[in-house]
Amino acid sequence: MCGRFVSARKRLELLEEFGVERDRVAASPDPEPDPDYNVAPTKRIYAVLDRPARDDQPQARELRVVRWGLVPSWAKDASGGGRLINARAETVAVKPSFRRAFAKRRCIIPADGYYEWQGIEEDGKKRKQPYFIYRTDGGSLAFAGIYELWRDGAVPPDHERAWLWTAAIITTQATDDVGQIHDRMPMVITREHWADWLDPDNTEPSQLQATMLPAMAGGLTSHPVSVAVNFVRNNGPDLIKPLEGSDEASEASAGRERPPGELF
Repeated sequence: MCGRFVSARKRLELLEEFGVERDRVAASPDPEPDPDYNVAPTKRIYAVLDRPARDDQPQARELRVVRWGLVPSWAKDASGGGRLINARAETVAVKPSFRRAFAKRRCIIPADGYYEWQGIEEDGKKRKQPYFIYRTDGGSLAFAGIYELWRDGAVPPDHERAWLWTAAIITTQATDDVGQIHDRMPMVITREHWADWLDPDNTEPSQLQATMLPAMAGGLTSHPVSVAVNFVRNNGPDLIKPLEGSDEASEASAGRERPPGELF
């Protein structure tokens, strides 16, 4: 699964990187999210999506802010959204909570990396060690996501809060790069497949499956980090620094040169 990730890039960077044509974040009454090094369920996150043509607006790629934790359109209330943070690639097309969104409302959730926990034994005691997993070249990860719109009947249709936008991250079997830490990982959509993945008119199962092939094999790395990330109240770039005493920390202190875009 994916229960925590890092979203530190600014809105303007995302607009350029993902070829966004409509900036819905700037037009929103809410402030844009601050760089977040400990994104947890129910937090506001960026999502890139292609909205179909409607009224006088053509189909275009948008950047929006959504809430992490999908609320199906048919849900009686929004209280259960914090539980539906991940959708398995193997079943996302058929699960009642996800299949409608997967058919027409797919998105990309930009991330700078994510956290997973590995069970270890230390001094005869078992504990879970957090790891930060990220691209070796320091670039963004384009998580495969699905989004949904839920109508809040407590407010009028023309109210700015009439519709709640939520999303879930699709997960798949982990590649060898990170499989030793956890057996699942976020599905990553490669740049050449972004258009097919986001196109709401693309309902061809074979084409969608082609975009969902496990990606990033050989392109990910990881290092242990402080258990401070276990607590949602903790935030900031110190969370992704290599754990003191680890090999990665020793390399960093020795002045290891980092690739462009690397965050720590």
